[in-house]
Amino acid sequence: MTNQTTANAHASKSSKDYPQLIDGKWVCAKNDSWIDVENPGRGTILGRVPDSREEDVDSAVAAAKEAFDGWKRKAARDRGRLLIQIGDVIADRQEELARIISSETGNALRTQARGEAASGADIFRFYGEVASQQKGDTLPFGDNLLSYTVREPVGVVGGIVPWNAPVTLATLKMAMALSTGNTLVLKVAELAPLAVLKVAEWANELLPAGVLNVISGTGLGAGVPLAGHSDVAKLTFTGSTSVGKEILSAAASRVAPVSLELGGKSPAIVFPDSDDAATVSNVISAMRFTRQGQSCTAGSRLFLHKSIYDSFLSKLTAELDKLVIGDPLDEATDIGAIASQKQYNTVLEYINDASTEGATIITGGPDKPVESGGYYVAPTIIAGAEADSKLCREEVFGPVLAVIPWEDEEELLKQANDSSYGLAGYVFTKDISTAIRFANDLEVGWVQVNRGGGQLPGMSYGGNKQSGLGREYSVEGALESFTTVKNITVAI
Repeated sequence: MTNQTTANAHASKSSKDYPQLIDGKWVCAKNDSWIDVENPGRGTILGRVPDSREEDVDSAVAAAKEAFDGWKRKAARDRGRLLIQIGDVIADRQEELARIISSETGNALRTQARGEAASGADIFRFYGEVASQQKGDTLPFGDNLLSYTVREPVGVVGGIVPWNAPVTLATLKMAMALSTGNTLVLKVAELAPLAVLKVAEWANELLPAGVLNVISGTGLGAGVPLAGHSDVAKLTFTGSTSVGKEILSAAASRVAPVSLELGGKSPAIVFPDSDDAATVSNVISAMRFTRQGQSCTAGSRLFLHKSIYDSFLSKLTAELDKLVIGDPLDEATDIGAIASQKQYNTVLEYINDASTEGATIITGGPDKPVESGGYYVAPTIIAGAEADSKLCREEVFGPVLAVIPWEDEEELLKQANDSSYGLAGYVFTKDISTAIRFANDLEVGWVQVNRGGGQLPGMSYGGNKQSGLGREYSVEGALESFTTVKNITVAI
């Protein structure tokens, strides 16, 4: 749980202040107030970050606006070279970054944080390498007209990232915005700001002042002013659907474009021919159990064919029982801690509500699996929940998997698509025609077949329905979301 304190209040001996980046300088909030950052695996305070407000947002946006003209005029290839250098720095220092990620998010160092640190390097390198792909088209109007299009940056981008994968999501927004010639004001999550501030520190050593600005603070104190700022030309937000709607509303008043990557309640479908160890492993990965289920792409509705239902659940439970739950910084740990006391309580509420409503807990449950000051929940499988229950309709954002038997393919597809969300989907079958048919028919933006892993740079990633607007991660997504097209016609 985060607690706001003033700069004059007593801080613990282990506390350290981490200022924010505005116009190339490391500064405190103008009101000189702070937010504590907790290690959720140990229940200790890691340090403090500025509790920014509207005046700090104004300063950051002004700096980004001032830097925009020079940055947009820099050759795309030269911008790309700088991004590749930032990626190289992250790669060289990724163990340091991984330990920060693990400490503030609760994600296990070995199974999650090291991979996330490496992804930050990959993302910067990818967008650095493709920066020169920001090109237009010529239009065939005959010999007397030269008509062509150019892609131009939109201006100052406002970005807001959540706490569950802070480095991956922050570097994605940084690299997409900067590679296309925009400047950026990024608000970090109050629960997990430190690793992103560390990336900003390294990037600031290479970038011109004001091109990248990273501020901390609450959603109300800093996020709302950033979303509504008149000089922010584009908003990119990753987080909950409820907050995404507020971002969209704030942008609508000034007709600013928005990219939203929001919540999910993703189906994972297992066909009778995939009752095997590989599929079990992929279902565990798709559910993001080793990230405590704290992912918008978590395959949290598992549809098992009735003919393999008991057999598959037995294998799945056995594999989950092998996973070690414990301190995120321990090399033996597979599964770390829930990110905060508030989120921990929310997850337990979903589990208890499902049990009260008559569902059966197959494994896991509300009992704390680790006796420590941290927030730990064991991987939990629940069967027998009604289709209209909160467990099957709402995003838990915890290690809780609802299991649903199926027999008829037509009815299965209806159930899988019966959701207000439409982010991800997973299909497991050895029959390629069945796999492609279901991948085509799932009402989601991102489908994996016989794979439970995460996004890779170059994939088109985003959601339908209330899971968001726009696509990111790909070259096309960056161009569509972070540039505008200008048509120029010359009479010859």
